[in-house]
Amino acid sequence: MEQRLVLVATGGTIAMAADVRAGGAVPLLRGEDLLRSLGEGALPIEVVEFSHLPSAHLTLETLWALRNRVQELALDPGVRGIVITHGTDTMEETAYLLDLTVEGDTPIVLTGSMRAASDPGYDGPANLLAALRVAAAPEARGIGAVVVMEDEVHAAREVTKMHTSSPGAFRSPYWGPLGRVEGERVYLRQRPARQALVCERLEERVMLIRLAVGMDDGLLRYALERGMRGVVIEALGGGRVPPWWMPGVREAIAEGLVVVIASRCVAGRVGDRYGYTGSCRELEAAGAIPANGLSGVKARLKLMVALGAGLRADGCREAFAREP
Repeated sequence: MEQRLVLVATGGTIAMAADVRAGGAVPLLRGEDLLRSLGEGALPIEVVEFSHLPSAHLTLETLWALRNRVQELALDPGVRGIVITHGTDTMEETAYLLDLTVEGDTPIVLTGSMRAASDPGYDGPANLLAALRVAAAPEARGIGAVVVMEDEVHAAREVTKMHTSSPGAFRSPYWGPLGRVEGERVYLRQRPARQALVCERLEERVMLIRLAVGMDDGLLRYALERGMRGVVIEALGGGRVPPWWMPGVREAIAEGLVVVIASRCVAGRVGDRYGYTGSCRELEAAGAIPANGLSGVKARLKLMVALGAGLRADGCREAFAREP
């Protein structure tokens, strides 16, 4: 059976160019337009025009529909690899959701650009070409979902957008990139551990709260009032909250809210040696679940998947405990 690559176009800056009427860059390029400048490749490329949106416009329904389409492609024995062109604002979240929920060994490679097609130094073609090379590489089989930007290959779990506008915005601050694309060669120096969760839907009633010095617990109590199923708290340092948050955390857990503790720090796992009120130890003793190195936005997605799979608090705790 002849194998092919599939390009799934969703929009984003890579598909944008300046429009005088709109007053700025808007999505104008289709998947075929993006491929045209690359010339002929070794493998045939099928184009799927999924959407034409900035990634800030993606809804959870759209995101889950994309996941389902990618799952169909990943199970097709004729598909060698999948490349998704995507806006950079939420690329790390889409990549992590796909890595967590799409079954199979087909590599899933997300890429985009930081500059529009009408900007000097447009980085779209180079990023797309590198992504296609990773998707076609035999060594990428079983790698899961990755982000390829600026010739670097990043694990979905680790990658984050570190700068608002730099072409080198994407970094993996904890472990660094998995590998690089150099010319026509793909070099992978490590393979990420994967954890799959099977679910039929996302539980949308999950809230993300980022802490800052002196904040009250009003947002946590708002989550209770709104009937949220779960909440991720991006806590201070290694997973700490002000002492006046502890009564609200205990109340939320007692009422069945699944509380996950991440850190607002760019890298590192939650956990501490402290014994004072609001420490990570006290949060865990109260029933909160440590995110084990996931950022707040990714912990939110994982909790949405876990709750959507029907897991209760103990099942969610086990799912987060298995995080690599």
